[in-house]
Amino acid sequence: MDSSDFSGFLSCRSSVREYDKTPLTKEETEYILSCASTAPSAGNLEAWDVVVVTDEDTRLALADAAFGQQHVGAAPVLFVVCANYVRSMSQYGERGILYAVEDATIACTYMMLAAHAHGLHSCWTGAFDEDEIREILGLPPHIRPIAILATGHGHPQSRLAERMDIGEHVHRDEW
Repeated sequence: MDSSDFSGFLSCRSSVREYDKTPLTKEETEYILSCASTAPSAGNLEAWDVVVVTDEDTRLALADAAFGQQHVGAAPVLFVVCANYVRSMSQYGERGILYAVEDATIACTYMMLAAHAHGLHSCWTGAFDEDEIREILGLPPHIRPIAILATGHGHPQSRLAERMDIGEHVHRDEW
């Protein structure tokens, strides 16, 4: 893939909030997970874990915990990506907390792009009640849910969202 192909690949991806009921195949799910495992991480510690949720009742409970965001319950699979503090703090102390969050977000980004590359759709959801997510999924205390990646065969909107000009984000040598 050359740079223009890559740019086009990125620019045609969008968050999708409407999904068919068609479940992902085992191969699709495993592809997404295997791509996540290639993500860079601090000290190569891979301080992230993921809970793959396909059970309808659990998906609906997670949608409630995500402040009623319906796409969370509608997607046939949810990847709940979590930071594993213990894994990174063992090497980096308190700074490992930040590194675990970074590792989890990078892994989730790779999963989102893997879904897109596989012709699937996804929506990154970061608004949720962490304590409810912990309870629903039985997460241990050293695990922090970072994102819910709703994934499936979706119905994208006909128009992509407008993006800010890159000049609004970039500062050179100083702010």
